[in-house]
Amino acid sequence: MSYNNYLDADAAWNCVSEFQSPTCVIVKHTNPCGVASREDVLEAYRLAVKADPISAFGGIVAFNATIDENLAKEIREFRSPADGETRMFYEIVIAPHYTDEGLEVLRGKSKNLRILEAKKTKKGLFSLRQVGGGWLAQQPDDLTPEDIEFKVKSERCPQANELSDAQFAWLCVKHVKSNAIVIAKRKAGDEVKGAALASDAFFPFAWNDAVEEACKQGVGVIAEPGGSIRDADAIDCCNKYGVSLLFTNVRHFRH
Repeated sequence: MSYNNYLDADAAWNCVSEFQSPTCVIVKHTNPCGVASREDVLEAYRLAVKADPISAFGGIVAFNATIDENLAKEIREFRSPADGETRMFYEIVIAPHYTDEGLEVLRGKSKNLRILEAKKTKKGLFSLRQVGGGWLAQQPDDLTPEDIEFKVKSERCPQANELSDAQFAWLCVKHVKSNAIVIAKRKAGDEVKGAALASDAFFPFAWNDAVEEACKQGVGVIAEPGGSIRDADAIDCCNKYGVSLLFTNVRHFRH
C-alpha cells in the first residue's frame, strides 16, 4: 500500500459508509466516479462501473456489504461496459466483511490487488489538514439528508422519487472535490431526462450556464445551497423549463 493508495481507499470507504442500503462506490484519485445503491449488491456494482467505466478502470472499489463468492466472481470477471471485452482492473477492494470463498476468488484476480477489510467510519472526528508551519482543524461534514430541509424554491414541487434522487445526489456530491456536480437517477442509464442534479455550491450564473444547460438536457430537479446574489435567476430559469429547484442552505465545498 502506497501513500496514495491509503488516500484513495479512505475516500472510497468514507463515501460508501454514508449509505444504509447495499452500495458500491468506485473512486479514482480520491473522487467518486461511480456510486450506486440497490437491494442487490451485484446490481449496485454493475451500475457503479457503468457510471464511468473508463475512470473506474484502475480505481478503488468499495462496498458496505459482505463480499461473498458470487460478488467476488463478478468483480473478478466483469467486463468493461465501454467495450464489452476488457476485464475490469482495480488497485484495491474494500468491504466490511468477506466470506472465505469470496476471499479465495479475489486473491486469484491479481497478485497486485489489495484486499482491505474496514470498520464503519466514526462520526464527529475532527478533519485535519497540514499546512506550512502547522495544522488546520475543523468539524467534519457529517450532515445527512435527514439533517437538513430541502426547501422548494420553484413553482414545481419535486415528486417523491425525484426528492429521493436529489438526496442521494446531495450525499454523493459532498465526497467530490469542488466545484462539484453529481447527477443521479433511479434505474439510471444513459438518459439524463428526469434525473436529479446536486451542486456543492451555489450557482453564480443561471442563464447560458450550468442551470439552463441542465434544464435543457432534461434534468428534473436541482438541489443547491442557495446564497448567490443571483438566486432569483436560478429560480426563474427553473420555472421557465418546469424544473424543481431545492435549496439546502448548506454547502459542502470540499477541497
